[in-house]
Amino acid sequence: MGTSKDPEGRKRALAEAVVAVVAEVGVGRVTHRMVAARAGVPLGATTYYFPTLADLIAAGLALVSDSTTGDLDEWRAAIEHAGDLAAVLSRLVAEYLADQPKALLEYELYLAAARVPELRPLARAWLDGVHQLLAPRTGDRAARAVSALIDGAMLQAVVTGDPLDAGGLEAAIRSLLER
Repeated sequence: MGTSKDPEGRKRALAEAVVAVVAEVGVGRVTHRMVAARAGVPLGATTYYFPTLADLIAAGLALVSDSTTGDLDEWRAAIEHAGDLAAVLSRLVAEYLADQPKALLEYELYLAAARVPELRPLARAWLDGVHQLLAPRTGDRAARAVSALIDGAMLQAVVTGDPLDAGGLEAAIRSLLER
């Protein structure tokens, strides 16, 4: 955790704290006070570095966005070497969902963008990233359809807590790719 002599460290600690608080209570219940308590800093530090709640949540989303970039890099490598794209995509989704707390957290922040327009560019990183990975291989239309299917399957798994039907997802992806 950063000190007052380390502004970047303190900002990072606050961003990490907002991510933890969102994971516990959801975006709608986050307050500056909760984040300050989690980060172990005075309340004034949160409003000094992040004047609005949207700024604070954006910092958390940016941190998660860095993680998303790493996930997309892994997906890119797997897709580039995929003989069976539908099978690889289904496996990648299952691996993503294996870390349920992370998936839930990312979807909390992702959905916050529906209410906070400033968060939308960061939230679009995932949507645009998956599309950009697929389009060169599948074409634009199929990439959009497969991306939407994957997003829906992940959201359903996060919301219901049910395990992913990887075989069903693979079959659905295959169907979209064969059109």
